[in-house]
Amino acid sequence: MPIPIKGKVYKTAVRPALRYGSECWPLMEGMKMLRWSGGVTCLDKVRNEYIRGTLRVRPIPEKLLETRLRWYGHVMRCPDHVTKRLLDINTGPRERGRPRLTWKSVIDKDLQKAKIDPQTTQD
Repeated sequence: MPIPIKGKVYKTAVRPALRYGSECWPLMEGMKMLRWSGGVTCLDKVRNEYIRGTLRVRPIPEKLLETRLRWYGHVMRCPDHVTKRLLDINTGPRERGRPRLTWKSVIDKDLQKAKIDPQTTQD
């Protein structure tokens, strides 16, 4: 299969499947699907940017960030929704060790990365 067609298949079939429900995932890492579909291994020493350029696709974390921020804006615009109230719930004392990655902490990082004020999401 030609490389541009693999890119189109990735955009139309694989990426929507990966993004389904991703509004609620605290995911920060990318995927290795593009290397596999391009037939490139790590031993070939080809950069990810080159592979994404060849397949003409944007990085998965960028698309997930966009989806998460869209969902966050939707939740914040709902006047008295259960989801909005659940964002402020404290679960109590945390366990020993590194704290778990929460959806709210990922959203806060995304808002800082995109330089968006949290108050503007409610408009």
